[in-house]
Amino acid sequence: MSDLILFWHRRDLRISDNTGLAAARQKSPKVVGVFCLDPNILERDDVATVRVTYMIGCLRSLQERYAQMGSQLLIVHGEPTQAIPKLAVALGAKAVFWNWDVEPYSQERDRITIDGLKENGIEFLEKNWDQLLHPPDSIRTGSNQPYTVYTPFWKNWISKPKSSPVETRHGASKQNLGDSEHDLTGLTEAEQEIAKQAGAIKLPTAKDLGKQWDGELIIEPGEAAAQERLEEFCTRAIEEYKEQRNFPAIDGTSRLSAALKFGVISIRTVWQATLDALKNSRSEETETSIRAWQQELAWREFYQHAMYNFPELADGAFRQPFKNFPYDNNEEYLLAWCEGRTGYPIVDAAMRQMNELGWMHNRCRMIVANFLTKDLLIDPRQGEKYFMHRLIDGDLSANNGGWQWSASSGMDPKPIRIFNPASQTQKFDAEGEYIRKWVPELRSIDTEYLVTGKITPIERRAVGYPDPIVDHNKQQRLFKERYQRQKEGMVSG
Repeated sequence: MSDLILFWHRRDLRISDNTGLAAARQKSPKVVGVFCLDPNILERDDVATVRVTYMIGCLRSLQERYAQMGSQLLIVHGEPTQAIPKLAVALGAKAVFWNWDVEPYSQERDRITIDGLKENGIEFLEKNWDQLLHPPDSIRTGSNQPYTVYTPFWKNWISKPKSSPVETRHGASKQNLGDSEHDLTGLTEAEQEIAKQAGAIKLPTAKDLGKQWDGELIIEPGEAAAQERLEEFCTRAIEEYKEQRNFPAIDGTSRLSAALKFGVISIRTVWQATLDALKNSRSEETETSIRAWQQELAWREFYQHAMYNFPELADGAFRQPFKNFPYDNNEEYLLAWCEGRTGYPIVDAAMRQMNELGWMHNRCRMIVANFLTKDLLIDPRQGEKYFMHRLIDGDLSANNGGWQWSASSGMDPKPIRIFNPASQTQKFDAEGEYIRKWVPELRSIDTEYLVTGKITPIERRAVGYPDPIVDHNKQQRLFKERYQRQKEGMVSG
């Protein structure tokens, strides 16, 4: 057995500030990366072509980083529980390291893979939570239970010290990803041939996988691009984040969600950027904005902790009244919602943005999710699946948490939260800029009527825009009545 360590990348497609990779480098200078194209994920019917295209771009960038370091990133395609041990055995690797994930499938996959490695006497890294600032079993209530409400979670979470970014490169004074000096030892030509025989392949294109995104990639893939995006956000928008984050016509958010989902940037690096921004802040307003962004990062971690501690969330509602809620699940309404032709301008604008770009502003995600579940009375799991089918940043924990929050079915102390599309528009798109961009047939409509939703049937027909498919006030009453019956049924049952 050689001194080779395989580092299995999954949600950490980067070299810098990678705790598992740093641990491997401390054990041996001969570290080779591997990524498994997993059919259990790629062949799901909710996989977005834009997400796969972004991932392939990130992998291409990661291969270049490994080459700069003097090593390789191997690609295998197949069942990871078999492919990873097979490759490790063929190359005589002494260990396979990786960073752990909170998702139920990932947990089971890793347990089976460990069994395969143990059978062949190959070491592995014990649970290492690189994607989190705190392990999912470390933030607990006074009775040692996982939190189910965000606010007390946040108070506990923010009170604990956070890890600083780690050095991946051995003996480097700073991480310089463009440095041509080799820091790792890769495979020899003979070993590379063995790797091919064991299943290593050339990195395919998204088109090769049948997942080519033909639209614009609004988020550039790769580690360097994510770092640039973070720096640009901290320079341009973080000081006004609290005020601007809710306005979809303004580029006031970080758009780092895809980078965090695939780990092309570390959460520690992002958190350190917030600390640096706080240190340099010159006003109470700026500090408040930075704290608001920190809370959004904590929300992301709250949902990851929840998924780990309550894996049943992946399959349905957390709150009892919604486990068998009598949704209508009207297929025509669902299709209209998906295509952005509900007759509610803010809803349609948001859905069209997602369909065209593979991304949607967070305020709009809440609006359209609330509308699907509370106005159209459709099971949130159908909307959750459609989002995963479309979003470049589709992530089980964040997507599930956001949908259950909007549907009132998840970990949320306020079960009846109903958004009025017109009120949301007046608050967050008061001039109709966002609507006019994504629903161009409404550009000529007077702003007052556009943002209040009081567009006459004649005007709608004149510009080719549909009438509202439901009456918001009527549907609001209907939802509340059904919810009340569900609660009463729980008591009487």
